[in-house]
Amino acid sequence: MQKLFINTILLGGTTAEKIEAAKTAGFDQIELWRQDLEQLGNDAAAAARLLDQASIGLTDYQVLLDFDGAPDSKRAAKRAEAVSMLDTAVAVGATTLLVPASTDFACRPERIVEDMRWLAREAGQRGLRIAHEGMAWSTVHSSLPAVWKVVQEVGEPNLGVVVDAFHIFARCRTAADLDGIPRDRIFLVQLSDLDTELNPGNLVEIARHHRLLPGEGSFPLASLLEKLSDYHGPIGLEVFNDALKSQNPLEVAAKAMASLKRVLPSMKPDYAVEA
Repeated sequence: MQKLFINTILLGGTTAEKIEAAKTAGFDQIELWRQDLEQLGNDAAAAARLLDQASIGLTDYQVLLDFDGAPDSKRAAKRAEAVSMLDTAVAVGATTLLVPASTDFACRPERIVEDMRWLAREAGQRGLRIAHEGMAWSTVHSSLPAVWKVVQEVGEPNLGVVVDAFHIFARCRTAADLDGIPRDRIFLVQLSDLDTELNPGNLVEIARHHRLLPGEGSFPLASLLEKLSDYHGPIGLEVFNDALKSQNPLEVAAKAMASLKRVLPSMKPDYAVEA
């Protein structure tokens, strides 16, 4: 059965309340942020206990920002941060760390492959995977094909890609971005939506505050899901939406699951969610 997840960024409340809401709504997994651990006093063991008590898994732990191609002035600190996050991922029970492509304007492109290879090997020593994501505003690698090329050049089996509907469609790209990527190298799929008739304004602002649940906007999600008909990894929601986050997390999680039920029937029958 397909593992369905919700990113805690959609939910308000404490970390415990977010986990409870996700489980009550029927999600199998959550994406956990560093901020969720901070709310628990950076107690990874406490987070692991909450997850175990709820019998809910982790899609990934996130997010290591601006790591690849870090300039000289930041490189040592970024590697130390990476090691800390990898160790925390292990402690909380995650199998995957999410690492977006750098948004630092001082990013050194010639170092990206070397840095990602170092990170993948450090993760491999801990039994972890690295899910690499091209964000629409990443400095060098802002598309899925570009990030996939990095993964190929790195050549480590525990390095894969994130497919994020927002970062594909907000840049007016298409589901053809998935062409040529083996499905087992897609480590997770994040869905969201957007009213593309609105003035996009600042793309980062829109992305971090105004995404919609799948089916509530005009992204061509059906084309993406059709491409993913042979994908069997986790799929779920990464929806940054201030209005939803201010509401009761139990109600929002239920609404989020309903949105997945509306869009996932276009996939194979084994992707269906039981009512």
